[in-house]
Amino acid sequence: MQTQPSMFLNRELSWLRFNSRVLDQCSRDLPVLERLKFIAIYCTNLDEFYMIRVAGLKQLFSAGVNASSSDEMSPLTQLKEIRKYLHEEKKLLEKYFHQIINELSSENVFIKSYEELGSELKAKCDEYFFSNIFPVIVPIAVDATHPFPHLNNLSFSLAVKICDKSNPELVKFGMIRIPRILPRFYEVNSNTYVPIESIVKQHAEEIFPGFKLLASTAFRVTRNADIIIEEEEADDFMLILEQGLKLRRKGAFVRLQIEENADAQILEFLHTHTKIFHKDVYEYSTLLNLPSLWQIVGNKAFAHLLSPLYTPKTLPPFDENLSIFEAIDKEDVLIIQPFESFDPVYKFIKEASDDPDVISIRITLYRVEKNSNIVQALIDAASEGKQVTVMVELKARFDEENNLHWAKALENAGAHVIYGITGFKVHAKVSQVIRKNGDRLKFYMHLSTGNYNASSAKIYTDVSYFTSRTEFAKDTTSFFHILSGFSKNRRLESLAMSPNQIKEQVLKMIRLESEKGSEGVIIAKMNSLVDADVIGALYEASCKGVQIDLIVRGICCLRPQMEYSKNIRVRSIVGKYLEHARIFYFKHSSPNYFISSADWMPRNLERRLELMTPIYDERSKTKLAQFLKLELNDNALTYELKEDGEYHKVLPKENDKIIDSQQTLEEIVSKIYKTIQKENDESKATHLASKLFKEN
Repeated sequence: MQTQPSMFLNRELSWLRFNSRVLDQCSRDLPVLERLKFIAIYCTNLDEFYMIRVAGLKQLFSAGVNASSSDEMSPLTQLKEIRKYLHEEKKLLEKYFHQIINELSSENVFIKSYEELGSELKAKCDEYFFSNIFPVIVPIAVDATHPFPHLNNLSFSLAVKICDKSNPELVKFGMIRIPRILPRFYEVNSNTYVPIESIVKQHAEEIFPGFKLLASTAFRVTRNADIIIEEEEADDFMLILEQGLKLRRKGAFVRLQIEENADAQILEFLHTHTKIFHKDVYEYSTLLNLPSLWQIVGNKAFAHLLSPLYTPKTLPPFDENLSIFEAIDKEDVLIIQPFESFDPVYKFIKEASDDPDVISIRITLYRVEKNSNIVQALIDAASEGKQVTVMVELKARFDEENNLHWAKALENAGAHVIYGITGFKVHAKVSQVIRKNGDRLKFYMHLSTGNYNASSAKIYTDVSYFTSRTEFAKDTTSFFHILSGFSKNRRLESLAMSPNQIKEQVLKMIRLESEKGSEGVIIAKMNSLVDADVIGALYEASCKGVQIDLIVRGICCLRPQMEYSKNIRVRSIVGKYLEHARIFYFKHSSPNYFISSADWMPRNLERRLELMTPIYDERSKTKLAQFLKLELNDNALTYELKEDGEYHKVLPKENDKIIDSQQTLEEIVSKIYKTIQKENDESKATHLASKLFKEN
């Protein structure tokens, strides 16, 4: 189909609407700290958006680029729309923040400035200042002999206007840098948090002795944090990355956040030295540095103010008494996290590390937590002499330093570490274990939509697939050979690999459904839908009568409910867990279910190494079908995309059962687990699972 720019929604504005859905969780009937958590998530997301996307648009504008997306909106127009949107949404953020702080007070949890405290607590703050803050803060004078200092990305400081006590007409400007080693809040007692800047402000005259404080304001700067690396030989890549990480701290200023009603001269002082465009200055009636609210959310003493904690369950065939390899020998196994536990993924690598019959472990690592049991198991395996090959993607944005640390540790243990493919990120999630089986070799694979990260596995919904299928063994071997050797235009046979195969296969399957007309059905769940060719093919399928249901958590550039897209419905689910799984169903394909590490975006389909896995066994396909059906019926966490790019909350109709897909999955898995524990009957549990899904 010939597409026009008006047929696409803007990528950046679509992302802003996703973050608005995150903020909208503050309007739900949730425990008060659960809502505070969503403010922290919203602000963390916004930091990254400004560091990468807004910074990139500014660079495009400076380079004279007129259009940078399928909708052909110019960088300047996008910047104007972004600023307008965010300045307006700031009011909503402030409203929710103040509501939540008031509710916390009624729960006997307080966030108070120094000035609001009684004398006893003020004295404790004074003591804390001199013992913990004063020794590490950095007072900075700015004048003819003291240049304006370098400010790191997302650094948090207090700007001050002061005068000489002996000569009040001599006004000076300076700042007090608040190091990140200090907590955002001082816990002055078990239920009262004092913002650290209010304590620092109180003692400003002791920090600048001989001067009187005239005015002050907290402020926070955001820099361009994208790292552009000219890739050279692999031997040099780690050094190049380390240099790039240092340069990230020095990127151009792109945003200034400041307290509301700041002194005009202080504002002018900051503007003169940072040269931040006035529309990128945001004045808040809330506290600044709101991502640090996790300090309060994470206090275990306040667990009763959060949603009830759910413990993921391990279901058959992965029980404690059976080797993971014995289980996979019997059947392919698909698990849905975090409702089902991530433990089998760790157990897969740990057993391989300990098993004397295992001769080789291969794995891709994209985002790994700081204290990774999986990486430790790989280190142990390499130390024991097993062949361990690890693809560590050093270019995983904002995880570069952590990945660099683990890469060095793995190398020191004797593992063969690969740092990527020149010009591409490796985003595929796959591991392969090769095990001696008599005089033959047996291959076991784990393919996933999510990372080998036990921490994120507790809050991301993902699909993990374990198999020993011969066709997958051949393809995963080829994939790791591609990573470690030289290869040109190599293709896999059963798995599909980007940049050469996934997009081609997806377009082919969309065309096949188009040929079936009104008999065609496509259901696709992903994080983002941006690729213009895929969107064009979906429009064409819609015009042929194909029924298309898209579950797109974040960015969606497809415009639904137009004449050319009247058979396309786009939904977004935002809730307790971050929807991260990529699952695709094409009714007339064989097989017709797939999981993937790739979203339908140009970067995933054309500039990364990704994998798409066909699902052959019936039990796994049924499980995916039930999961998708449940999410399509969700009327508690779902927003529907309209033709104008806005999202409307999906509400249950009168007398309809309320279906919260995430809570329902918790309940289903818990009931299955209890049945197994009580009756030790796996077949009955399987029947129960099918029954429970049908009820929802």
